[in-house]
Amino acid sequence: MVAVIDYDAGNIMSVCKAVEYLGEEVKLTSDYDEIMNADKVILPGVGSFGDAMEKLRARKLDIAIKDVVKKGTPFLGICLGLQLLFKYSDESPDAVGLDIIPGRVVRIPDKEGLKIPHMGWNSLKIMPDKKLFKGIDGEPFVYFVHSYYLEAEDKADVAATTEYSTLIHASVEHDNVFACQFHPEKSGEIGLKILDNFLKL
Repeated sequence: MVAVIDYDAGNIMSVCKAVEYLGEEVKLTSDYDEIMNADKVILPGVGSFGDAMEKLRARKLDIAIKDVVKKGTPFLGICLGLQLLFKYSDESPDAVGLDIIPGRVVRIPDKEGLKIPHMGWNSLKIMPDKKLFKGIDGEPFVYFVHSYYLEAEDKADVAATTEYSTLIHASVEHDNVFACQFHPEKSGEIGLKILDNFLKL
């Protein structure tokens, strides 16, 4: 069973539908025991870093996330779900994130001719031997919606990058924790392949 963490964030149902399409049983849940007993756990999200952390803490989901990661269960953060895995974000300077992976979340710098938020398809540069991208060749296009981006502290954690005004760490892999700034559930066949790779871990 795949647990998708429910904390009233955007894009949750599209993630659930994509996982079901790939043949997995999905449980949308904020229950500690269901999260701890899941085979895989996904933290989706669209919205504000600070608001999301407030919602996670109000339901004690921050504790569940840290415990299930510590247990070694494969864990996937998507979009805001990636950003929440880090300690701080420029979006909400007073908020403290989950602090599971070292790094920082910063605003995409302004650049003439580019709109922020970054919305649309961008190509990825994939690092060698990364589990989420197994069987994916070249520089595939995936779908992004974000104004803030990750700078991972340890470059060994970076699974894929993209260019939009600056170099963006678009995906990370850190032990049993995986995350994508882009939306695999909205990225066509490539996105489904990435999700399937995670589900087969």
